[in-house]
Amino acid sequence: MADAAELTAGVDVLERATSYALGAVAAVTPRALSWPTPCAGWDVRTLLDHVNDSLEVLRAGIESGRVGPPWEGPAAHPDDSDLVAAFRDRAGRLVAAWAAAADGKDRALSVAGHPLMASVAAGAGAIEIAVHGWDIRRACGRPTPIPAALATEILVLAPLVVSDGIRTGLFAAPVPVTGAATPGDRLVAFLGRDPWS
Repeated sequence: MADAAELTAGVDVLERATSYALGAVAAVTPRALSWPTPCAGWDVRTLLDHVNDSLEVLRAGIESGRVGPPWEGPAAHPDDSDLVAAFRDRAGRLVAAWAAAADGKDRALSVAGHPLMASVAAGAGAIEIAVHGWDIRRACGRPTPIPAALATEILVLAPLVVSDGIRTGLFAAPVPVTGAATPGDRLVAFLGRDPWS
């Protein structure tokens, strides 16, 4: 991807994924923080902490042009009472930073010392944010699928970003689906979640 239109499209997907995830955190209560999620071994608290870090790393990456060791994330993790507020704040700052970047030409970011086009990084961020939004919704008993149009766009990107070489340790093996599966079901199944459990 090499032009501003492609970066703008990547930012649009990132913004819509963030909007979906913002709807997910609305269901998080203090009691829900200890509930298990579809991410094996993670409760809602751990997942929110992780996603909050991801939001901050993505924001810092587009602003500085660099994501890599030492990972540029928050210096301190919010306590339980601030996890949802931190998510909302970081999501807003992330969207604003990427929208500002979409005014110009797509460019390479340095990710752990390797070049990655900003449009691809936006797509990777959309995958991370949307699927964890789904995880949070499922954990909180409000399983709303990822919207079909958003899931369809992310499904195009997912095999490029989540290759077999990087799946281990990040995502479980894909879950088989039937031909009747929705785009949202196919996306979460590709990323190792059982959409029907």
